[in-house]
Amino acid sequence: MNRKVFVMASCLVGAAALNAAAQTSSTQTPDQAKAARRQLQQRNELEQLRYQIATMERVLENAVEHGASRWRERIQNVMPSQTLLLDAARARGYRLDGYGVFFDVEVPSLSFETTLFSAMRTLDRNGLALQAALQQMREHVKAANDAALEQALKRIELQVAPIVSVTTTEAAAVRASSGAAGTDVDQTPDGPDAILSNPDEAYRMEVRQAVIDAMLDHSAALRIAGDEWLTIGARRNEVRPRLGLESTAQTFIIRVRGADLNAFRAGQLSREDTIKRVEVRVF
Repeated sequence: MNRKVFVMASCLVGAAALNAAAQTSSTQTPDQAKAARRQLQQRNELEQLRYQIATMERVLENAVEHGASRWRERIQNVMPSQTLLLDAARARGYRLDGYGVFFDVEVPSLSFETTLFSAMRTLDRNGLALQAALQQMREHVKAANDAALEQALKRIELQVAPIVSVTTTEAAAVRASSGAAGTDVDQTPDGPDAILSNPDEAYRMEVRQAVIDAMLDHSAALRIAGDEWLTIGARRNEVRPRLGLESTAQTFIIRVRGADLNAFRAGQLSREDTIKRVEVRVF
């Protein structure tokens, strides 16, 4: 009996609430109804923007990892190495009123295992003394007439030979450039990849290019106005010292105007011209 009373009471309360809501809706003025619809539209637009920013975050994270993969392929084509991303790329986006959209991107550090290569490059930057050292080792092993030493030397030569070839070619390029100002010696079409000269810089450039490509190809849904900016701050995810101001970590600020993005999508700007208009600053 008590249960029936409870059910009937619940129905009466629900009916009263619906009746009150209907009366409230019917008593709204046209202006109040218009304001309510506007608030609902704004809330829906905000939710959509959050979704698009979250989507772009994932796009940028994938772009960073793609740049790292391209760097890894380049370095492995030149010499055997073990490279590993120490953590995952992370991106966070924010809508800034009156400015545009900003993304903070954490670029993962790399574990680059090339102990022998690093030691040889530190020993000699141009490869000439390295060749002389190898020749001295050959003469010493030959004079010692020791089969074990000969086998050890052969193993060393197999490891060092690619480095000698690369460093010798770089040295020749530097000597050739000394007589001709303005000659670009970073990389020739038939020469070795310049990634060996500065692997860290090559990594930054690959990631930067991948991020720029993502900005051009996947930012349309953000609806950045012509007078606004799409900005990305890309920084290495490194542990910085708590004390002191010295730090070798670099942050790239990459930004492009909404007007240039819109012109690119409309076919008014070529991809090359749009990339030229992308501003890149380092600090």
